[in-house]
Amino acid sequence: MLAFAAVILLATGLLMLPAATASGESTGFVDALLHATTTLCVTGVVSLDTATHWSTFGHIVLAVCMQLGAFGIMTFATALGVLVARRLRLSTRILAAAETGTIALGDLRRILRGVVVYSLAIEVVVAVALALRWWLAYDLPFGKACWYGVFHSVAAFTNTGISLYTQNMVPFASDPFILLPLAAAVILGGLGFPVLLELRREMRGRLRWSLNTKLVLSTTAVLLVVGGLFVIVSEWSNPRTLGALDDPGAKILSGFFQATMTRSGGFNSWDLSASDPTTWFGMDILMFIGAGPGGTGGGIKVTTLAVLALLVWSEIRGHDSVHAFGKRIPAAALRQAITVTAISSAVILAATIVLMKTDDLGLDRSLFEIVSAFGTVGLTTGITPTLTDPGKLLLVILMFAGRIGPITLASAIALRRREREYEYAEERPLIG
Repeated sequence: MLAFAAVILLATGLLMLPAATASGESTGFVDALLHATTTLCVTGVVSLDTATHWSTFGHIVLAVCMQLGAFGIMTFATALGVLVARRLRLSTRILAAAETGTIALGDLRRILRGVVVYSLAIEVVVAVALALRWWLAYDLPFGKACWYGVFHSVAAFTNTGISLYTQNMVPFASDPFILLPLAAAVILGGLGFPVLLELRREMRGRLRWSLNTKLVLSTTAVLLVVGGLFVIVSEWSNPRTLGALDDPGAKILSGFFQATMTRSGGFNSWDLSASDPTTWFGMDILMFIGAGPGGTGGGIKVTTLAVLALLVWSEIRGHDSVHAFGKRIPAAALRQAITVTAISSAVILAATIVLMKTDDLGLDRSLFEIVSAFGTVGLTTGITPTLTDPGKLLLVILMFAGRIGPITLASAIALRRREREYEYAEERPLIG
């Protein structure tokens, strides 16, 4: 956490340099801090127009920060997972490694190498696809098309969502050759390195996935379908969003893309300030859930949602234990999921109240902005540039807490487990 904070301050200093802006004037501390935090925490909340405010040097700083932020988060999360695994009993670790073939007993160098190789490989493929499309179909000069392809590919895989276009992806709302590669990069980045590692072994012939991979893939698929259907139906007839597109196929494409970005991607295919408040609330839920553990996405993580859903289902059915895919989920994991969700919810509620007071905003827009920052999504209803300095600093704190907090909290809970030598007499309170 201290290392992340130090790098954020360094990036803030670079963005405050006159050379980082197109006008040659220094950017204020609060705005520079906001952009340094949003890139290193791979969020995408911006108060200044990325396309026009920053110079080429500034764009390079932003791109490097996004890449470093993604590498840092993925290695940080995975290394903490290794630390937690090493603190477990040896028999448990050996059993887990034998059953899943994961990196619980591996070394950090292998983790770092895998994160770098997978990240760069995915980003290169997406960058080439985007560059060719912008060069051949939109007549961008070849060099500029390549730079745009690289920048947006990094922004997509890192789940940052910052664009070199003032309107983000709105000009390409009906272009599948732009939206689908971006969506694919966002999804892959959000799955998490542990899942990507197992998928690679799957291609090599191993057919046994861990419970984590099964939960991430199944829950992600459900959220993509359900979230996509919700956004498409909710905005289908809105003349300022999907209703402005004549082709039904384009509406489905744009709606699916926006639902995918809401899970942590941060790009937008229409002006979200024109969306229906019902859509905002649904997006709040998707942003709160986020992506998979050990990836570039934020939120409480899809595995947390899956565990909570399985817990509720087991409780409704009257079962004493929770099972998924032929495995029993330990009680410690259930308590951990409840704790992370409860604390995250409390932080969001408190921050929403503070933002409503400091900037005199309504509930729907304040909640959207707060969840977007805490979930490291980066979407906005258009109020970010108008926020006061206290409001922007609140977003900075939330982005840092949302990026580092859930990972650290979950690991701390697992590492601080203690065996109690005694138990009190049991007495059941009334529930409900």
